[in-house]
Amino acid sequence: MDDRNPNANLLTSEILAQLQSNELLVVNPRRKNGLIICKKYHAEFAGPGAIVGGQFDLDAVEVIPVGKLSLIHPQTSEEKRQAYKMRRQWIRLTKQITDNPVASERAQVILNQFEHWFDPLTVAKLPDEAFALLVGVLPQTIKKVRNPELL
Repeated sequence: MDDRNPNANLLTSEILAQLQSNELLVVNPRRKNGLIICKKYHAEFAGPGAIVGGQFDLDAVEVIPVGKLSLIHPQTSEEKRQAYKMRRQWIRLTKQITDNPVASERAQVILNQFEHWFDPLTVAKLPDEAFALLVGVLPQTIKKVRNPELL
């Protein structure tokens, strides 16, 4: 979350409320954007084309927009089906990263992936805690991988 933008807290609290109210939305597939959905013990990334909300995200405790977030309502059952499929693909990509038993490597790979999907400036604004929850490492591990000179 960007503390310099007073509307950022309002935006994220509105999105969180929508997800917790069982509303179905889709991350706009025509933009480089996404949503990190933080749960109590882990986080999930929903990238372009992925469905959010519904039964999946009732337990969300925080959301972190990535890029210039745009959420749209699915209009047809086919759009919903495709969006569910995309959400599953984003989860599988994250699972492939978490299958690595070495924490520092998981941290490096998730950071690399996000820089590939977005850009280094966007990734730099995202909190260590969010990446840590995505791949099951401590926030300090993300910090060390981001700033190896601090070792």
